[in-house]
Amino acid sequence: MNGFRPPGLVIRTPEGVAFSVPLAGPYIRFLAYAVDLVAVAVLEMMLMKVLAPLFMLSGDIATAAITLLYFLISMGYGIALEWFWGGRTLGKWLLRLRVMDAAGLRLRFNQVFMRNLLRAVDMLPLFYLVGGAACALSRLNQRLGDYVANTVVVRTPPAAGFSEGLLAAGKYNSLRDHPHIEARLRQQTAPMEVAVAIGAILRRDSLDPAARLTLFAELAAHFREKAAFPESALLGLTDEQFVRNVVDSLYRGQTA
Repeated sequence: MNGFRPPGLVIRTPEGVAFSVPLAGPYIRFLAYAVDLVAVAVLEMMLMKVLAPLFMLSGDIATAAITLLYFLISMGYGIALEWFWGGRTLGKWLLRLRVMDAAGLRLRFNQVFMRNLLRAVDMLPLFYLVGGAACALSRLNQRLGDYVANTVVVRTPPAAGFSEGLLAAGKYNSLRDHPHIEARLRQQTAPMEVAVAIGAILRRDSLDPAARLTLFAELAAHFREKAAFPESALLGLTDEQFVRNVVDSLYRGQTA
């Protein structure tokens, strides 16, 4: 109310510990989109050169082919990159933004498809007025495509106070001996889940000892369900150290 917006998406654990991911505002999203427009324009110029001989055969066929491929490139650029590149396009990557599920779950293909399909509506009548107005009025900075797809765009700056030394704390990460399982873990883990785990590590010393044990036990159980590492990789690891090792693997995968 009164124009107030939360600093980001917030997840609260049963112990009352809150973690948030900052939302991207309309201005920085527009800058990212401008970069993507340039990338799409470059692809279309390359397409024009490839299809130039068609004009010698039939101008109508060439025009129809270019129109169709222009639509496919404009749509396919966002869909392909956001799906295969973890919610990022070139513009989002440069400005450290990412699309994610509004509930913090793993992004699904139908969400990526719908938010890009409805971009045409958000662009009406021109200069992204519909999408910009929706974003300005939304509590979560969502354009219409985000509303329908239940997605948000978040900023992904390095976590304040975070350093890789907090992860394995100088200990050997046995999970890295199993790169295929480690890759599966990255694939199955949403950015919000990485943020929650990092937040738990950063705030662990401020927690009550019992709450700390409970929190890391829940996080460890959650990540064990995503990828089954062999017992040899888990031998002697506490729940907290296991979560540190998990984040050691996930953090590098998410920020690469």
